[in-house]
Amino acid sequence: MRLLLIHADFLEFVAKEKTGAAEEISEDRKSGRAEETLVAFIAVEESDESDPDSIIKRAYDEINEVLKKVNAESVVIYPYAHLSQSLSSPEAATEVLKGIQERFEEEGIETLRPPFGWYKKFNLSCKGHPLSELSRSITLEEEKEREAEEEEIRSDWIVIDEEGEEHDPASFDASADFRKIIRSELEGTEEKGKEPPHVGLMTEKEIADYEDLSDAGNLRWYPRGKLVRDLLIKYVNRIVSDYGAMKVETPIMYDLGNKSVSEHSDKFGERQYRLESGSREMVLRFAACFGMFSIMNDMYLDMSDLPLRMYELSTYSFRREQRGEIVGLRRQRAFTMPDLHTACADLEEARKEFGSQVLWTLKTEKDLDLNYQVIFRTTKKFYEDNEDWIKTLVHNIGRPTLVEILEGRKHYWAAKCDLAALDAHGRPLENPTVQIDVESADRFDISFYDDEEEKKPPILHTSPTGSIERVLCAILESISITEKPQFPVWLSPTQVRLVPVGEEHVETCTKIVEKLASHRVRADIDDRDRTVGKRIRKAEKDWVPYTIVFGDREKDSEKLPVRVRKEGEEIDMSIGDLKERLAEETQGKPFLPLPVPRKLSDRPSFVG
Repeated sequence: MRLLLIHADFLEFVAKEKTGAAEEISEDRKSGRAEETLVAFIAVEESDESDPDSIIKRAYDEINEVLKKVNAESVVIYPYAHLSQSLSSPEAATEVLKGIQERFEEEGIETLRPPFGWYKKFNLSCKGHPLSELSRSITLEEEKEREAEEEEIRSDWIVIDEEGEEHDPASFDASADFRKIIRSELEGTEEKGKEPPHVGLMTEKEIADYEDLSDAGNLRWYPRGKLVRDLLIKYVNRIVSDYGAMKVETPIMYDLGNKSVSEHSDKFGERQYRLESGSREMVLRFAACFGMFSIMNDMYLDMSDLPLRMYELSTYSFRREQRGEIVGLRRQRAFTMPDLHTACADLEEARKEFGSQVLWTLKTEKDLDLNYQVIFRTTKKFYEDNEDWIKTLVHNIGRPTLVEILEGRKHYWAAKCDLAALDAHGRPLENPTVQIDVESADRFDISFYDDEEEKKPPILHTSPTGSIERVLCAILESISITEKPQFPVWLSPTQVRLVPVGEEHVETCTKIVEKLASHRVRADIDDRDRTVGKRIRKAEKDWVPYTIVFGDREKDSEKLPVRVRKEGEEIDMSIGDLKERLAEETQGKPFLPLPVPRKLSDRPSFVG
């Protein structure tokens, strides 16, 4: 089938004379007019006759997609044989055109169908914007491929333990957290309708909030939250640099007129932001793939360049999640994704890099105070060809792994490993991921040369932490169920708080805070006109790891009574002791200074 779609102010026609293939019509169908309309000029082709129902469905979908974009009020289904030289029979063409008309009418959309097989006079006024003139070609082969992609691919599940033994997940003697992952993946059983604790905490702790003036799923970040987010970004940027990846930066929008971009975009269905730029239709990136693959395509690579590790922190990436799926920091429409791509010489090198990167990303759980469960997903063929390697990887990971074995390949990857934390209700939060991509090198024409022979590299997609927002979500969910919740010390917006007993102690507290700040410690002073008890409770509410109440006794003492939140006790320490303890707890982690005024009396409240 061939389509020519024109967004028009109006179309009007008059049927003048029959051809030998004309359909019989009543007098009132010999003329008509539609306004604010999408005109679909259609040529039904011989190849469409084998499955008219499928071609009707596909044509309806294509026309309806454009109808929604241009916001037209009606549709014209106009038979137009001039678009093709391989036409169907008149009977088949009439059947298909009627079928498309009926689909739109069933949806309550005003539809005009000029008669088939008549010479017609028509006038129309084209709108003249970038989407006002579009052409489409539809084949049954494409429709069958699309239907096959949409079918749910059957999968089998096993658990592989550290010794390489396979188990039935239903009977495996699992830890409580691993059992929750098994139930969630196999049975879809999770506590629905319960808001994750982090949603309330992100506003209560002045971290982030929804932005009503933006699209749903876009957040505003307050100073405390921006500090934590920026520290996480510095952390992941540093570990990626240490791993040997080269940093790049690429655009956030790409041209859907490019075949590689459109094919890759189609993998994500409707979860995209599309927009017009002049005469071109663009898509906002949902990962850093487009730009990075474009760079790789332009490079001259040989064996000595591989493995090639290229990294971008994609701020922002966009996925148009459904409104019901948007939840706090768990899932947004605009998010920050650390994205590493590694081009490998062959599958053997890809497996080696994959194993190395899984173990590397697993180390982040200690730095982030998280507890990951491991899920490995693979096609059946990949599992059969690489079973020993997969079991060796599980042994190296050192914990039981839930393995999903898919009958076929639906996505661009043949294997992936997800590391999942759990929220407070036992629902998985997939954070780090490593994937073996076996499609994109062909799609984006990425090559390297080995003894002058051109080859296509398998490419790993890796996020060492998952999106920054979801990392913070996992941290908040994890600590929300502890007895004394607090951020890891290196992420705590305030690490030390001084509570002066009286106004006369503020000056000395200020000097202590300045001394701590010079040693990369975020310290502040609660100098507000409140009782000491209320200010101590404020420090507790702010999850401050170390609080010091400073009065006359402390002014004359080398030791200070330091309330250690995590341990729930008070320990006498000198300022030197405290600095040493903080240096040990934050060793190797990034640092940023206090993001707000040091004195609480100088701070505004961002949340009412």
